[in-house]
Amino acid sequence: VQLVESGGGLVQAGGSLRLSCAASGSIQSINSMGWHRQAPPKLREFVAGISSAGMNYAGSVKGRFTITRDNAKNTVYLQMNSLNAEDTGVYYCYGRNTLGSTYWGQGTQVTVSS
Repeated sequence: VQLVESGGGLVQAGGSLRLSCAASGSIQSINSMGWHRQAPPKLREFVAGISSAGMNYAGSVKGRFTITRDNAKNTVYLQMNSLNAEDTGVYYCYGRNTLGSTYWGQGTQVTVSS
């Protein structure tokens, strides 16, 4: 499974970005996808996930971020609104299969200027 993120960049506080993650390879076993982020020196943290059970979000992004999935394109999106400086970090896409194995993308940088 290969995951390729795109859509990161520099945005002013209060602005919006949309991240994309395109999956390829042996994706038929992938049953959940989502995003984590990391801003050193913090540890990588969960942001949002989507599966057949629905969507879930970290408390810090709930109401501002929306995760969606286009199964025809094997792509998951993260719409990020009302961005603030604490949202700055590298955003990593993940895909998890039915055996519990997790795959990661290379990450995309999001920088929010205040």
